Amino acid sequence: MNRCKQAKIVATLGPATSDKALVRALVEAGANVFRLNFSHGSHADHRRRHAMIRELEAETGRPIGVLLDLQGPKLRVGTFSAGRIDLRQGQSFRLDMDRERPGDESRVSLPHPEIFNALQTGTDLLLDDGKLRLRVLRHGAGFADTEVLVGGVLSDRKGVNVPGVVLPISALTAKDREDLLFGLQLGVDWVALSFVQRAADITEVRELVGDRAGIVAKLEKPAAIEALDAIVAETDAVMVARGDLGVELPAEQIPVIQRRIVRACRQLGRPVIVATQMLESMVASPVPTRAEASDVATAIYEGADAVMLSAESASGKYPLEAVQIMRKIILHCESDPSYRDGIEANGSVSQAVAADAIGLAMRHVISLLGAPATVAFTTSGYSAIRMARERPRAPIVGITPLSATARRLCLVWGVHPVVSPNLKDSSSVDEMTEVAERTVQAQGFAQAGQNIVISAGMPFAVPGTTNLLKIAVVRSRVA
Repeated sequence: MNRCKQAKIVATLGPATSDKALVRALVEAGANVFRLNFSHGSHADHRRRHAMIRELEAETGRPIGVLLDLQGPKLRVGTFSAGRIDLRQGQSFRLDMDRERPGDESRVSLPHPEIFNALQTGTDLLLDDGKLRLRVLRHGAGFADTEVLVGGVLSDRKGVNVPGVVLPISALTAKDREDLLFGLQLGVDWVALSFVQRAADITEVRELVGDRAGIVAKLEKPAAIEALDAIVAETDAVMVARGDLGVELPAEQIPVIQRRIVRACRQLGRPVIVATQMLESMVASPVPTRAEASDVATAIYEGADAVMLSAESASGKYPLEAVQIMRKIILHCESDPSYRDGIEANGSVSQAVAADAIGLAMRHVISLLGAPATVAFTTSGYSAIRMARERPRAPIVGITPLSATARRLCLVWGVHPVVSPNLKDSSSVDEMTEVAERTVQAQGFAQAGQNIVISAGMPFAVPGTTNLLKIAVVRSRVA
């Protein structure tokens, strides 16, 4: 069922999806990757869900990706003596470092010295997902006197955003480091880094992660958009995190920025996920709004690798229905005759490297011969990802000897990963061709007598050496 669509679905697990039977149903409905959101839940909760995913993977014989989403340095105000206050437009309000004293109508603690060090007179602060806005009139070491521009109710520990300011803070908090170590020990496939501001944030995480997982840069700060090209070049994948991004930037800019991010990722061959509020009404409703369906469709027409469900599948009433409708939207878009026109018109310029030359040739051969599938042999995932960058008309069967690589490829557009543990460093072209023919038949992608297109790197098992393109006629030899 999943092989029918090219774009992938990321579903967040949570209280609403802790039952194994339901999670199995999500896999059967089209979920390719499960997100573990470390902003919520205990390590024990996430360990249990991870074990359940791996059990289902073994039972279904299908690779399933796991994405660990780190909370990141979310900035929050302190608490109030009454639990909440009502700020009025035009009033004065102070933010300071006094954690011991509960807040009131005149002040509240903001236990983040890095904010005060970066503030300037005239800086705007957004509170509670942008519902309230303050402007800095005076500031100093550990305090800021502000004027309320947009008032409203402010309660304990609500978030603070500082748009337009690059904060001198690490993208990893102490909690993130603990969560990261825990997730790597579990064996997660992707690590999503929240509130990325600069390419150096990715470098910092990579020093800890190494090659144990892929890194997803969550773009939710204006500073990240300004450094977009450098971040995309440094990371392994990108998430268009429209929640905080939509708080810090005007809503009318978000669609344009989303399109810009997707194009930048396609140009460099980085998988890109579009996330946040895609089917938000399905938290409480069994059907989405027409606008939400169009939102998912827009991401698909732009060529995004994956679309993501957050609260819809983690805490909503209709998690299975949300995955099912998302899959239906994807399939309808991909079957639209105009879909290919848009995908190819927005395609990327190939680089003068062997992998891109092979990928470009592969796409043309598939179109000319009408091949039902292409096979990419890969150990690191590089070959399959470069093939996916070309957005070919036929599915890409990514054959790898490594389960870890297969799981990471679950996030990549058009790639249907298959683990073939018998592949060896010394595998010859004839041996690999035989494996390709058996695999496409066993997986239902091609039949005897049909052409398939094979790409690989020789010698095999050397990352980044894609240099072979072969057309093979599938023979009847299913084991």
